[in-house]
Amino acid sequence: FGVPKLLPTSWAFSNYHDIFTVQPFARHYLNTLAVAFVGTAGNVLLAALAGYAFARMRFPLRNAAFLLLLTALMMPIEVTIIPLFFQMQRWGALDTLVPLMLLPIFGSQGAFSTFMLRQFYVTVPNELEEAARIDGLNPLGIFLKIMLPIAVPVLSSVAILAFIAVWNTYLEPLVFISSLENFTLPLSLTNFNDTYGLPQWHLQLAATTLSILPIMVVYLLFQQKVSDAMVNTGLK
Repeated sequence: FGVPKLLPTSWAFSNYHDIFTVQPFARHYLNTLAVAFVGTAGNVLLAALAGYAFARMRFPLRNAAFLLLLTALMMPIEVTIIPLFFQMQRWGALDTLVPLMLLPIFGSQGAFSTFMLRQFYVTVPNELEEAARIDGLNPLGIFLKIMLPIAVPVLSSVAILAFIAVWNTYLEPLVFISSLENFTLPLSLTNFNDTYGLPQWHLQLAATTLSILPIMVVYLLFQQKVSDAMVNTGLK
């Protein structure tokens, strides 16, 4: 039978040029970057505030509100995508990047990030917070100067998970986006087809290679933070 060939006999680097001419792939790349950065930043910011409130502050119906938040983790996006579509239609946000930026913040990914940070803040010793109050810090000061710095490993993990989730989102862009110029990368990758509707594998694979680069860079830069988040419980 012979020895199977592990490497191609020829290399066609022109594929990386062609993916930018067949469709506006550069625009799709920028759209995905914008959605990922805005969605991730909003996700981390809101989750950090909400997680701190659920863990360290006392307010009416706190436990009931937290249980209500957890229901978002049990509800798949397929259940809520139709009501979300009509809501975005009323807001005039269809065929824009706005829904894709809001869902990572207020959707199930935001609920997961809030849950993860809340579980971290619960493990922080009460003495640390009491010492900060004695020094004259208000709740906002305690959050900014005490809680937020020690939560950096967890915040990094939350940011990485949110970034990857937003970057790979396919169903939401498929529902909310209709114009070619507003496509994100998951939609763009499935759009490399010939005139008969068959996939152009050489272009799809070249585009896929470029699309995974940001995820690889983000993970390689912050992988130590992800490991630290699994073992840190408040204080080193």
